[in-house]
Formats: sequence, C-alpha cells, structure tokens
Amino acid sequence: MTEPTARQAPTARGVIYVHSSPKALCPHVEWAAGRALGHAVNFSWADQPVLKGAQRTEFYWEGERGTGARIASALRGWEHLRYEVTEDAGLGTDGGRWLHTPDLGIFYAQTDTAGNVVIPEDRIRYAMEVGGASAIELHRELRLALGQAWDDELEAFRHASDFSSVVWLHKVG
Repeated sequence: MTEPTARQAPTARGVIYVHSSPKALCPHVEWAAGRALGHAVNFSWADQPVLKGAQRTEFYWEGERGTGARIASALRGWEHLRYEVTEDAGLGTDGGRWLHTPDLGIFYAQTDTAGNVVIPEDRIRYAMEVGGASAIELHRELRLALGQAWDDELEAFRHASDFSSVVWLHKVG
C-alpha cells in the first residue's frame, strides 16, 4: 500500500470573476470550480444590477500551474454565464486570462507579470498580413488578438457593484 503524498504548496494563484450567473446556476458554478480546484468552494454571491435576476461573485484561488485553464474549461459552455478567470504569471511562467460571454464564447490570452495581455509575434505578423495596407483592417485584427470584443461586453458587468459610482440609465418607452 502506498502512503498518501503530502499536498504540495500552491504554485499558482488567480481570481475567478463570475460577472453574471442565473441564481439557479450558482451552486453548479461553485461545484464546477471546486472540482477544478480539487476542493469544495463557497462563493459569496451578490446581485448583478446590470442584469435583473443575475448574481455575481469574485473568488481568489491557489493551486497548481494550469488551474486557471481547468477552471475556465469547467465553466465553459453554460449558455447564460459571463466570467473571467485569471492565473498570475510566476517565476519563469506566463500567466493567463480567460474571458467568456454567452454571445462570443471563450477567449484566452497569455499575460505577463503585470497582467498585461501578450500578443505573440506570429499573431502580430498575421494581423499585419491580413490587414495589409488598410489601417482599419489592421486595427480590427489587433482588437481581435487583444480580445477587445470580450472586454467591451464584460465592462459594464465589471463595474456594476454596490461600491461603484456608475449610474445606470434605462431606456424608457
């Protein structure tokens, strides 16, 4: 019989931001994240003022390298879920950022130690090739490489907390 090995110290950390989840889905989100982390988790949910009936939460995690990808994969595919998962860069390793929206699906970007998105040289060369002489096309390709559409869609959800000074205007009529 082999003896259980001691749990190794975490080598990575990051944050799960669930920007919007239907209330009924919240326990399933916790279960999926806990399974990816290897232990049960309990999130502190709050109302998401941007989307009536939705909940939001933030959860700081620690685990092995690659845990961010496991968490993002575990949450992927749920139709009404908006989330972000980050994994901080470590000594000799890049970080990562995963963004998901119902309309756009999932986006992954490599990040540096400051959390900035890193666009690999080949992706920039591709953007230049596809963009050709058109500044508009080059701009479009670079926005795509940065995940700008995901950031644009999630921005309102990021800033809609009780501590935000954002004033929400609703269309009447």
